[in-house]
This record gives sequence, C-alpha cells and structure tokens, in this order.
Amino acid sequence: MVDKVLRGDTKVFEIIIKNTKGLVAQIVFKMVYNPEDRKDLAQDVFLKAFKDLSGFRFQSKLSTWIGQITYNTCLNYLEKKKLVLINDDENDTHEESLETINKTINRDLVNVTESLILKKELSEILKCEIEMLSPIYKTLITLYHNEELTYEEIAQITKLPEGTVKNYLFRARKVLKERLLLKHKKEEL
Repeated sequence: MVDKVLRGDTKVFEIIIKNTKGLVAQIVFKMVYNPEDRKDLAQDVFLKAFKDLSGFRFQSKLSTWIGQITYNTCLNYLEKKKLVLINDDENDTHEESLETINKTINRDLVNVTESLILKKELSEILKCEIEMLSPIYKTLITLYHNEELTYEEIAQITKLPEGTVKNYLFRARKVLKERLLLKHKKEEL
C-alpha cells in the first residue's frame, strides 16, 4: 500500500486511514482533553503521515509508525500548552519489590475486571478513573489493554525504553488500584 501511495494512488491512503484511525483516536483521545484540538491533531497526524510516507522504512508495522507520529504530535501539543504529562503524585512508589507489587496489582486488576463485567456501573467507574490519569499513563493503559499492543510496539510508538513503558504501566495500574480502593468500598468492587 505504501508503494502505491508513493506512486500517486492517493485512494490507497484512505485505506491506511481507515485501518489506523482507531489507534490514532485512542492515542489522541487519551492524551488531549480539548475536543476541537483532538480533531485538529488527528487530521494533522494523517497529513504528517502522508507527507512523510516516503520516510517509512518498513522497520515496524505501518500502524506502529503512524502511532508514533500520533504520540509525538500529541506530546508536542501538550508541551506547547505546558500541560502536565505525568502527575508527581502518580509516581510515588513504596519499598515493596516491583515484582511483588506487579503480581498483586495484576491479580487485583483481574479480580476488579471480573467484577466489572458483572456490574456495568463499575465499568463506568473504571473508565472515569482511567480518564483521570495523566495523559501518558492513560495512553499506555489504552495501548496495552485496549489496543493489545506489545511493550515493544508501545516503546516504538512512544520512543520510551521498553523498561520505562513497563514501569509506567505498573505505576498507572497501581494508581488505578489505589484510587479505586480509596473511593469505593471493597464490597462494591
């Protein structure tokens, strides 16, 4: 498809847009709060992708490359607006080992997830709590859990080291767990 677009078949680019608009929307909607800016940024992403398509080197999936453009476009937007990328209170970690906490959080998230499936209103609670996360955490949670991207793919999109992606996902899950437990009775969850 890339070759066809580069040879002048712009109709094929519509297929690329159709295949990647979900990923672009997920990243933009998780990182940017202003609805008008979201639309502009999504259009800007596809314009950049179209202009820079000759620079695509087939070293990753095309969707990952467009995801990277989306993420960088959103980061630039947030930096220009001087908006917070990661809240400091989301970065507090305790002395427990990362592996122990991660296992506990994953187990608790699985339990929470099972409960959420049974009770629709709890699903809304989780969505609201995810929306309250900082843009980076919200985006990483979405890319990993909703888009089911691998750590490696997320690292390519965000240009963050894979270890940082894992660490940020761990922190985001921890913040979610703490907020859910703090705001809602355990019986509800």
